[in-house]
Amino acid sequence: MDIKLMAGQHILKWFQQRPWLLLPLLGVIPLAGLALNQLTEQPKPQVSPVVLSPIASVPIPASSKSPQPKSSTSPKPTAGLIPVNPATFTKEQSAINAQAKAAFAASTATVDSFIEMHVGIAIGVSSASIGSSTGADMTDEKGRSLHSLAAGAAYPAQAGTLGAWQIPALVWVEPAAGGVLYLGDKPYRGKFLLASQQGRIWVVNYIDLRHYLSSVVGSEVSPNWHMNALKAQAVAARSYALTYYFKPANALYQMGADEYYQVYSGISREADRTQQAVDATAGEFVSYRGGIVESLYAASDDIVAEAFQGKGMSQLGALNLAEHGYSYHQILANYYPKTGVARIEQDHE
Repeated sequence: MDIKLMAGQHILKWFQQRPWLLLPLLGVIPLAGLALNQLTEQPKPQVSPVVLSPIASVPIPASSKSPQPKSSTSPKPTAGLIPVNPATFTKEQSAINAQAKAAFAASTATVDSFIEMHVGIAIGVSSASIGSSTGADMTDEKGRSLHSLAAGAAYPAQAGTLGAWQIPALVWVEPAAGGVLYLGDKPYRGKFLLASQQGRIWVVNYIDLRHYLSSVVGSEVSPNWHMNALKAQAVAARSYALTYYFKPANALYQMGADEYYQVYSGISREADRTQQAVDATAGEFVSYRGGIVESLYAASDDIVAEAFQGKGMSQLGALNLAEHGYSYHQILANYYPKTGVARIEQDHE
């Protein structure tokens, strides 16, 4: 993407006022209260090993906190509360209980929830359609309210206009609580940044890493795959995304949403099993000497060999290894030799 598209005075002024958007470097994660721990596991013998060229090291400070010992005293039962035995549930009660547990698990924040990705979902297009399920607020670069979008309505967007309104070069669109935004007929979590320049418009989705990865994994492979293959895909996708988090494609967005980067499709490709794989590996990435590896991957060994000179993970190969009993750590060790798996963790201090 040619950075010269940002040459407009309003856009330059906006990024000058917010320099952290130009290069969200290493300090961003510590500000969010995150730390790094190294994970270790002895892999099985490698199958068809390849040689990986890691990106430059981007170390993250390790946490110095030690876990507090748990009390050995058992809590006394609270008076008036009667324990419930799930074995006594009816079929309907069991279904309600399962739904409640799933909803709670889906709402539980992981370390990925505190990392915000800026993903270009429409790049330099002549027009787009913007909508919201619950209505949305549109504000300018200084946070001043401009207009309100009605729930369920679609607004045509072009450079300098949204619906019948004239808009500045940069505007934010954020849905009401519990709502989602639409680009065309695709729903997205988070909020949109709309940027206009020289008759073109860019739509950037600001989305937390957790939901971003759930969509990526569901877009790249089938949610019905073996869980260890899904976990390997989740770690590889997270590692790949973090390389652009620290080294964005340009000043407007960190990475795109198509095959050139990794496919991101918003809510439409999220699935329970992909979210489980993302949450089970929360914060984990492929690491080389403390840095983040640009973990390239493709569908098959042939494509990896052709596109990346054999330096990457075969998704079908990962599935085959998972079906033969390999853990996701062992799958990653096979395709990214001489690397380990590290993890970003939230510092609760």
